This record gives sequence, structure tokens and C-alpha cells, in this order.
Amino acid sequence: MDYSLSEELEMIRRMVREFAIDEVAPGAALRDETERFDRPLFEVMGKLGLTGIAWAESYGGLGSDVVTNIMVLEELARACASTGYSLFVHSSLAGAAISMFGREEQKIKYLRPMAEGSKLGAYAWTELAHLTGTSGGELHTKTRRDGDHYVLQGDKFLVPNAGEADVYVVFAAMGDGPLASVSTAFLIEKDTPGFMLGKSEQKLGTRGSPSMSVELDGCRIPADNRLGEEGDGHRIALRTLEGARSGIAALAVGLAQAAMDAAIAYAKARKQFGKPIAQQQAIAFKLANMATQIEAARWLTYQAAWRESEGVENGGSGETANTNLFAGEMAMGVTLEAVQIHGGYGYTKAFPVERYLRDAKMLQMVEATMDEQRRAIARVVNGAF
Repeated sequence: MDYSLSEELEMIRRMVREFAIDEVAPGAALRDETERFDRPLFEVMGKLGLTGIAWAESYGGLGSDVVTNIMVLEELARACASTGYSLFVHSSLAGAAISMFGREEQKIKYLRPMAEGSKLGAYAWTELAHLTGTSGGELHTKTRRDGDHYVLQGDKFLVPNAGEADVYVVFAAMGDGPLASVSTAFLIEKDTPGFMLGKSEQKLGTRGSPSMSVELDGCRIPADNRLGEEGDGHRIALRTLEGARSGIAALAVGLAQAAMDAAIAYAKARKQFGKPIAQQQAIAFKLANMATQIEAARWLTYQAAWRESEGVENGGSGETANTNLFAGEMAMGVTLEAVQIHGGYGYTKAFPVERYLRDAKMLQMVEATMDEQRRAIARVVNGAF
């Protein structure tokens, strides 16, 4: 199999890399420090066609494949993980759910402005109980049919892009039981009565990508805003999250590449006994290990994206979990080594590696924790769990 990029893809990569270096990277530290989402920057990405890459051209997208999408995410994360993550949520979660399961009128109404960068998408599945490990597959947000509307009641927690987003994909359980398997998905616009923003979360990493709680208090949604059929929520969530995992891996690869770039630059500039520390065997070997781990994760990621683009069976959730697990742990290890190479300076904000380390931890936790990834792999390998 040939995973080399075509000339067209290489041109796109160069364009995105130049944009990331010139426009995204300079403000990354300030966005992290002030916990600010840069909406004008997102609008520029819309004008460049980066906010709807994999969607059909008829809905304002580029009609490109998954490989193109993860390549863009990798390059953005290399400049700013927060910017890359917000785009990931917008396109690979909220937009992908609408693209795959939306009705024609829903795609026309929402995907085009999302592709143009005039509307930002958010994805609201997580509830507080999910974070404590006590909820499993339950959803405590409830919905009931009321004539031509649905009424939603409940709370969502750590909703990525919340507060800045215009369109929210929200999941709620139907009936008396809390099981996610009887959930339904809805498209909710930010100014809908009964839809309220709650607490803004102060996070360890990706601080330039907003996360807030969402409160649904008798929120009335027109039946036309149901995504898919009643009871389809669990299937929509699983399919969306499964397809999005290569995107998280791409963010991890781009972030790790940034950390290694910073470590190399520092090691070449820092001198001991009149020689750059990059010439010391211990440092050189650290850099060699970092490069090997990044390249392995990169090709696992591109293989998963290529399989999805080609419609090749991914071997169940275990294969995408392999990619996500390896890339997430690789990013954490590489960013930690980058801090170590910087010595005491690595622990300060004088250099970006401390931010890279904080951002890497987030990539080990979103969509599924590392242990959840291992559980998915174990089911495929030996039927455990």
C-alpha cells in the first residue's frame, strides 16, 4: 500500500503549514494564557476552506477525503493544539454527524454556513457522571415528544466549543430509562429558549479551545431539528466518535512534532563545555527516540484515515483504538522528554514545551480515555471485557 501524498495534497499541506506558521502560531501562547477562542482566526480558516474539508461541495465543503482532513489537523496542532482541537470538534464531530445523518434540508441549513466559517459547531454528549466513571452508557438528559416539538431537560458537561458555538449536536435519552441506547440526537441553535450556558471550565490544557457546561431547562426543539430517527442517538454517537479517532491521533502527532522541533532548536542553541547539548549522546538518543515514535504514530494515523477514505473495514473499534492509544501516549511521552531536554527552563513559560505537555494530557482523555481504548483493543484481541 502506498501512503505517500499526492502532489495536490502536498500543496495543501504547504498552504496550511504556511498559514499555521504565519497566522496561528504567533497567538498560541496568548490564547492559552487568556483562555480566549480566536473567532476571527476561525473565520479566516473558513475562507481558506479548512472548516468543511470532508463535506460535499454542494454544502460548501471541499469534498476531500479523511486523509486531507487529518493532514490539516496535524499541521494546525503543530502550531496550536487549541485551534486544531476546536476545528476537530466543529468538523469531525458536529459537522460529521450532520453530514452523515442529517436530512437534506438540515445539511443545507447548517453545513454550508459551518463550511464557510460563519457558524461554529459543538458536540454535547458528556455528562458529569461520565467523568466519574459511575454512569457507563447512561444519559441523564431526558427528552419527550410534545406535538411537533421535543422537550429536553438536563445538563451537559465540558461541552467543547460551547459558548462560542452557534450549532450544538445534543443527545438525550427517551422514555423513563437512562440508557444511551434509546437516546436521540438533536440540532440546537444557541438562541433557543431553554438552552443556557453554564460554567466555563478552567482546564489544564487546550485552554484556547472553550469548554462550558450546557443547561437544558424545558428546551423546546422543533421536530425538524431531530437528527436521524428517534432512538438513533447511540448509533450516531458511536459512528461519529469512531470516525473521529484518527483526528485526535492527528492532533497528537502535530503536537508531538512541535515539541520535538522545540527540543531540537533548544538543544542546538544551548551549550555545555563549548558544544551544543544536541551533540551529547544522551540528548541525541532522546531526540532519536522522539523522532521514531512520532513517525510510527503518524503512519498509524494516516493508515487509519486512508482505510476510512477507501471504505476499507477497520477491523472493528480495536484498530482505531490502537491508533488513538499509541498516538496519545506517544504525545505525552514526547512532550515530557521535550521538557526534560529544556531542563529547568522547560518548567517555565519562557518556552512553549510546558504548554505542549499540558495540551498532550488532554489528548489522552477526549473521546475515550487510554484505559477505554485498551478495553476496546482487548475485546478484539481476546474477547475480554
